[in-house]
Amino acid sequence: MDLSKIFLKNACPTSMGGQAVMEGVMMRGESRMAVAIRIPDGRIHIKTEPIKKPGPLTKIPILRGVVAFLSSIVIGMRTLLYSADVMEHYGGFDEEGDDSSKEPGKFETWLTEKFGEKAAWNIAMYLAVVFAIAMTVGIFILLPTAVVSFLGKFIESPWIMNLIEGVFRLVLFVGYILLISRMEDIRRVFQYHGAEHETIHCFENGLELTPENADQFYTLHPRCGTSFLIFVFVISLILFSMLGWPNLLMRLLSRIILLPLVAGISYEVLKWAGRSDNMAVKILSLPGLYMQKLTTKKPSKNQLEVAIASVKAVMVPEGAAYIEGICDKDANLLEEVHIGEEK
Repeated sequence: MDLSKIFLKNACPTSMGGQAVMEGVMMRGESRMAVAIRIPDGRIHIKTEPIKKPGPLTKIPILRGVVAFLSSIVIGMRTLLYSADVMEHYGGFDEEGDDSSKEPGKFETWLTEKFGEKAAWNIAMYLAVVFAIAMTVGIFILLPTAVVSFLGKFIESPWIMNLIEGVFRLVLFVGYILLISRMEDIRRVFQYHGAEHETIHCFENGLELTPENADQFYTLHPRCGTSFLIFVFVISLILFSMLGWPNLLMRLLSRIILLPLVAGISYEVLKWAGRSDNMAVKILSLPGLYMQKLTTKKPSKNQLEVAIASVKAVMVPEGAAYIEGICDKDANLLEEVHIGEEK
């Protein structure tokens, strides 16, 4: 790994960032976000929307990390669901995978009758986010400390017990990534993740946004959310170790209570890593960068075109109209297409 190609000296770090979605990329700029998706016929569907102005909490260190973490989960889930709706609209799923003809469940029907279709969809989305967070916390935060408990009969040192728990948590996460990376759909998402990083590198280095220019950069980026997760694992190990090794209930409670603090500190470290290239930052960033080798794959030129279109869609003059529909490679609207307006 050549760190000089990741921490680029002549680069101008920005707040530009995003995530990969199904067959596309979501990108966030200063005042708007865009999601660009390659539909089955080869064209690009783009939707742009405003970003809410940052509140007072986003100016307070640590707290702003918690707010950003929760916001990214909600926006990420919503964008991922939108990309699925787009693919379904354009016939991106085969009949076997298309569930649009299925009858809604009793809970979905009750929500719609009680709150209306739009509110029901929003409630279902937030419930999905809560469920996803609960599953993540349960599997990667609480499960490791519970599983490692049996070693307390043989190991007396709280520091060693916490170290084993932290290592087990990391191994569990890496194993999960390796497992899902074998799925073809996930592999393509990882390619779009790589396209997102290469395009941001290209933009931050002031080069013309073309697939050829973007293709010369690494798929690894110091501000990646994968690096954030690695910081979470490391910082949680340090903080949890300070509490010793109390009984299981106290450990479970402490892990949950300290999670916002862990997220807040990890966010601050990530921001520091994104705007600095000193040796300390490079050393701290190495575990996350190696992890990105699993969560990013080299994109094709077509995938880079989609990522570039998403950047161009947010780099427009202030006051420009928000768009949704078929666009060209420069994010110019060709045909209006509104997906899921009923929601």
